[in-house]
Amino acid sequence: MGAPGTRRSASSEGGSFQSEGPTRPMRTRRRFRIAFRIAKVLLVSVVLLAVAVGLLFLLTPSAGQATALVREQARDRHITYPGPPVPAYFAQALVATEDHRFYADPGVDPLAMGRVVISWITGREDQGGSTIDQQLAKNLYTGGHSGVTEDLEQLAMAVKLNQTYSRPQILRMYAEVAYYGHGYYGLDAASCGYFGRPPDRLTLVQAAMLAGVVNAPSYDDPLVYPRQARTRLEHVIGRMAAVGYLTQAQETAALGAPLGLSSVRGCA
Repeated sequence: MGAPGTRRSASSEGGSFQSEGPTRPMRTRRRFRIAFRIAKVLLVSVVLLAVAVGLLFLLTPSAGQATALVREQARDRHITYPGPPVPAYFAQALVATEDHRFYADPGVDPLAMGRVVISWITGREDQGGSTIDQQLAKNLYTGGHSGVTEDLEQLAMAVKLNQTYSRPQILRMYAEVAYYGHGYYGLDAASCGYFGRPPDRLTLVQAAMLAGVVNAPSYDDPLVYPRQARTRLEHVIGRMAAVGYLTQAQETAALGAPLGLSSVRGCA
């Protein structure tokens, strides 16, 4: 009895080996087909994206109009154009807080754009990620509005702006058109209005406050909401230290320095 049982077991095992043999190449072919399909989908997606980007570049305005648009906005708001050069502290604070890859990115942040696309698909609120170039494009070309169409235009215009202007020029145009709360448009008006001094005389904390307030100018207005403005200021100084613009000692000193808001609006 034992021998036949052994033979049946061996026969069964042999049959098992025979049945597994053909499945291995089948599995390999199936995996190859799946990989090939995925590659085709990715290739088609890249082609469609390239076509879409090409159409965006054709359908959107020239970035060469940016300076004229800044001049027009300055005239409408009765502010000086061109404004003063952007002070180093303000530039550092703005870059650290709004776009720390500003000097390296092509006008857009691919990682941040991925988050924006996910927010479009899921219907969730956009968690941010606009570069300084995109924010400038939003102010100049889409009237400050957001939406799928406007965001796509801002994306194309940000790349165009990046290719057309230097980094200091982008920062200067941004500083010219940004709103700083309390009715102040433009860095010069905000500096004189809040602190009674021109931008080139701003202290570190004053420049950091102005760079921080553009994110939510009504909410972080230091004259109306000093507590919120202080929280935002601490965040900006922390970001400046995090990206290497400030040492730990400078960060500590800045956090303890007075803001020096002026009781008189305007520069003497």
